[in-house]
Amino acid sequence: MRRARRVKIIATLGPASSNEEMIGRLFDAGTDVFRINMSHTSHAELARLHGIIRTVEERKGRPIGILADLQGPKLRIGTFASKEGVQLAEGARFVFDLKPEPGDDKRVQLPHPEIFAAARPGDMLLLNDGRLKVQVEQAKSDRLVTRVIYGGTLTDRKGISLPDTILPVAALTEKDRTDLDQAVDVGVDWIALSFVQRPEDVAEARKMARGKAMIMAKLEKPQAIAHLDGIMELADGIMIARGDLGVELPLEQVPGRQKQIIRAARAFGRPVVVATQMLESMIHEPVPTRAEVSDVATAVFEGADAIMLSAESAMGAYPDIAVATMDKIARTVETDPFYAGIINAQRAAPEATTADAISAAARTIGETLNAAAIVCYTSSGATGLRASRERPSTPIVALTPIAETGRRLALVWGLYCVLTEDAQSLDDMVDRACRIAHREGFASAGQRVIITAGVPLGTPGATNMLRIAHIPRMDE
Repeated sequence: MRRARRVKIIATLGPASSNEEMIGRLFDAGTDVFRINMSHTSHAELARLHGIIRTVEERKGRPIGILADLQGPKLRIGTFASKEGVQLAEGARFVFDLKPEPGDDKRVQLPHPEIFAAARPGDMLLLNDGRLKVQVEQAKSDRLVTRVIYGGTLTDRKGISLPDTILPVAALTEKDRTDLDQAVDVGVDWIALSFVQRPEDVAEARKMARGKAMIMAKLEKPQAIAHLDGIMELADGIMIARGDLGVELPLEQVPGRQKQIIRAARAFGRPVVVATQMLESMIHEPVPTRAEVSDVATAVFEGADAIMLSAESAMGAYPDIAVATMDKIARTVETDPFYAGIINAQRAAPEATTADAISAAARTIGETLNAAAIVCYTSSGATGLRASRERPSTPIVALTPIAETGRRLALVWGLYCVLTEDAQSLDDMVDRACRIAHREGFASAGQRVIITAGVPLGTPGATNMLRIAHIPRMDE
């Protein structure tokens, strides 16, 4: 099934979309990758969903990616004596300590010694998704005295975040480690790593994954943006988790950071996903707001590899309609007269390597000759990623003999992945590329295709050959 768009769609599975019929409908509506949120998924359920997706994949005849999203550390306050919680008044003092007793309007337990060790006077603390804000006035090893900046109601077990503080907290909790091992054993294609603050967080996850799954760093904390280049170097992909990022950053800064991250990811050649609250109103309504349509369109115009649905597809009333709506928005943007100019203006210069030079040349030649497709042979996925990084107007067909590679590339911009046996010779490579491009509806007899590959054939990451071929009559 060929999509009429380049940007990919990720849909989160949940109570509204956890059976085979709905997963098939979500794929038909436009889903390329399914996200499984490990915050709400048992290992048995992970295995069940994985099996259903692979069944749908076999039936549809196209690689489908699976992304397991790890929960990450959850920093929360304790409980209050009153079930209704307490009211924090602007300007009042409020204390966080380690005492397990229920709190009141003067204090509450904060069962995280690492916060006391890291916080300093002047640091801001955000509570209940940023709805309440307090500032540290005194910091001790077991007690933080704060002044309320934004007040309101505070109830049991609300989340707390520290946008000004690098916490000595590992991105991987014990639950995450267990979930990561299980996800890798089951055979997911991508692991989304939460609570990334430093490149070392990504390195630890990569070590645990042992090359069996790609690591996607979720950027949801300001500290991660400060270490963006180092994280890009180690991560296989990037997710802009705007919901959490908007809690710790001033909301008006999030659009600018989104542009910054997308452009950096394109320059590094890393797939980048724009996530959270894209069609939020479709949790309950069959149509999105105009602002949400504009938000999705902006991500597509910026050249994001994938756009993601969360609660809209996991627990919404219209999961398949939400995917179809996102698909329609993306297709409309990609046919807009301004789209190509915006995409081209953001293109990064190729690096001084043979593989990058070949990929850049393939784009230029394809557009000059009005070629029907760029066909790239890729075993590790590196050649496909380089072809995508160029954002060519010519369709890209990625041929791979490795199912895992096809699934991992399912979230990469513009790549139409086909599983095929490795070519046995140069003649076989050209013949196979032409036949698949014709069979999949990309090219007709007499049209030209651009073929890129590594010679000797099957050498990972060694793209060094470009060939222009004419599609023969298929009865010849």
